[in-house]
Amino acid sequence: MELTLWGMMFRGMVVALTVISGGLVFGEPVVPGLGSKHPLTMGQEGKVLVGELRCAACHEGIGEAGMKSAPDLRSVGSRVSGDYLKRYLSDPHGTHPGTTMPDVLAGLPAGEKKVVSEAISHYLMSLTGSGEKEEVKVGDAKRGGEVFHEVGCVACHSPRDSEGKEMSLKGVISLAHVGEKYHGGELANFLGDPLKVRPSGRMPDMNLSSGEAAALEAYLGGGKKVSEKPIPDQVNLGKAYFEKFNCVACHEMGEARAQMGPKLAEMDLLKGCLTGKAADYDLSEGQKKAITVALEKPVTLSDADRVKVHLTQMNCISCHVRDDFGGVTERLDGYFHTTEEGLGNEARIPPPLTKVGGKLKPEWMNKVLYDGLSVRPYMKTRMPQFGREALNGLPELLAKVDEMAGVELPPPGREERPMVSNGGHLLLGETGLNCITCHNYNGKESPGMKGLDLITSYQRLQPGWFYEFMKNPGAHRPGIIMPSYWPDGKAVQTEILGGDTHEQLRALWYQFSLGRSARDPKGLRSEPNKLVVTDKVRVYRGRSRVAGYRGIAVGYPGGMNYAFNAKNGSLTGIWKGEFVTANWRSQGAGDFNPAERSVNLAQDVAFLQLKNESDKWPLRPVTSKEVPVNPDPLYPKNHGYAFKGYSLDEGGNPTFIYHCGEIRIEDRSESKEGRLLQRKFKFTSKEGGTIYFRALTGKVTMESASSFATPELRVRTGGAKALLRDSKTGGGKELLIKLPVAKGETTYTIDYELLR
Repeated sequence: MELTLWGMMFRGMVVALTVISGGLVFGEPVVPGLGSKHPLTMGQEGKVLVGELRCAACHEGIGEAGMKSAPDLRSVGSRVSGDYLKRYLSDPHGTHPGTTMPDVLAGLPAGEKKVVSEAISHYLMSLTGSGEKEEVKVGDAKRGGEVFHEVGCVACHSPRDSEGKEMSLKGVISLAHVGEKYHGGELANFLGDPLKVRPSGRMPDMNLSSGEAAALEAYLGGGKKVSEKPIPDQVNLGKAYFEKFNCVACHEMGEARAQMGPKLAEMDLLKGCLTGKAADYDLSEGQKKAITVALEKPVTLSDADRVKVHLTQMNCISCHVRDDFGGVTERLDGYFHTTEEGLGNEARIPPPLTKVGGKLKPEWMNKVLYDGLSVRPYMKTRMPQFGREALNGLPELLAKVDEMAGVELPPPGREERPMVSNGGHLLLGETGLNCITCHNYNGKESPGMKGLDLITSYQRLQPGWFYEFMKNPGAHRPGIIMPSYWPDGKAVQTEILGGDTHEQLRALWYQFSLGRSARDPKGLRSEPNKLVVTDKVRVYRGRSRVAGYRGIAVGYPGGMNYAFNAKNGSLTGIWKGEFVTANWRSQGAGDFNPAERSVNLAQDVAFLQLKNESDKWPLRPVTSKEVPVNPDPLYPKNHGYAFKGYSLDEGGNPTFIYHCGEIRIEDRSESKEGRLLQRKFKFTSKEGGTIYFRALTGKVTMESASSFATPELRVRTGGAKALLRDSKTGGGKELLIKLPVAKGETTYTIDYELLR
């Protein structure tokens, strides 16, 4: 049963709500981008609504630029059931909440409305096109649920619970109606090539296989076989009504021509569609106000504004961040997945669009936007194909708005070519910067994590963007696990090309330009899997039983080693002796385990801003056979933790950078004589405050006011207030250190001493 409720207040606006299958769904027209963190003014928002609602189809002077095209109805009878058409025409907003199609029959008495909608439905049923139909494939509904929640459908449509019910309300396009809308197999056909019917690109092509499309149809409740025949007399009457009620203003149908309404200069906004007295769009008060602002004073857009409008209109900002707007919300974060967990968020979250026009070469941007080219096979969310009509000059506009200063990286001359080529080759390999241990190279898989193929860099990137990104990766992708090898413009690797930053980056650029002819860097092929620390600090990234999916192992000359969990921000293991063994035979990335027995510490978040000393310490969620799904996928983020990457000094020693709420933490360790690891923190805060550090758990005993120990490890707290208490969330004790953080910078040091 469907029931429309009027007069409910939401954030001060009167909106229409619809009850469907027990859940509330907003009935006002939905433009998903406007429900995201968009950057538009009210006038610009109104301009988007004017385009999405096709106001210019009936009113001259509004401007057709950016207007969404309506679905192609020339074969709609082959796809959509007659019963659905009849209900939809009679009550568009009740049948499909959030639709942008108006109720053009709103002014008719109920009896007449029923007659007209039924007749038009018969006319549309008669439009079946031509051609043989493919055999209907029966899809796997379980697989369909997986596809729906991982390829990106949830950017515009509500995620569903375990029973298949929609979970969201505001700002998403409901799909509760599709199970009753399509003939058997037709939803799958539509999903396989949506731009054929809807060239506007608002429903983009998600590059689905036929099996995936069939699985989605099964999951969404489609696949019903319906046998319906239109009645000839009703068909003729429906065709006449289709023209009479001006449906042809949006849907081309033969030679019929639209009846135009008043021009913009002659419009009375108090009498037209905004009031529901003409075509009823079921607009909210906020939408009416935005449209009124846009129509009363024409909105002039700069090129930068046009980019903002375009990205909002196509809802690119649901997956991508640009400048200070857009990005994946906490509500959707858990639906973005990757096959390379160790690469962190950059392997699962679509890349930022900030300066993307200055980042990508025009020909590559066209390949991505128009041809669906992808260099991130590990990312499960797919880049939609919006089609030429929807993109309409966007690549050129981005290139114009995002233009960056060029950097000269000329290919070497004949005499210097061997030196430059050899320098780039060495930098990529294991004795240089270890790039190939996190990245595929020239079509060959990395022995570690399978990051995007580096050899595509020259094809994809503008040299200026490449140059700036390499000097400071974290500034372009906050939280990236790639370290800065040229901090403050100075090369960490000083033995190659004289440590000249410009020449090293030029050498890498030249190496990438060689394409398929480039030599394989050292380490890309098989090497012994026991990694050895020599005269410099060695860093190895990958997943580990002692440090989780985003583990980082650090080994010092002299045999002191530790492991850091970058996902939760905790030092999780300390050992003495040999460094690590890796499942993949290389250094840099892959499964690793300490080569000696490690003293293991908690992998929960290490810093918190507790309200008081008695608060429980939240433990990281652990999946098991009984609990196969992570109950708190945003665990570290929910408790204020955010990893911001790390940098290496000249000796290769890393400084980890992360946040506890608004407090920035720089975390660097050093190996001291014997079995001592000294850990130094620098806190930076705008306001100051107090944070708690959970330094030790388990069988902890107090030796003095500043010394605490387990049977295997001693911790010296450095004089800060220490609280040893019974663990409130697990067995044993836990040592909390209360750290007052001043406005500006505060430093703190803690020592770890191995006792075995």
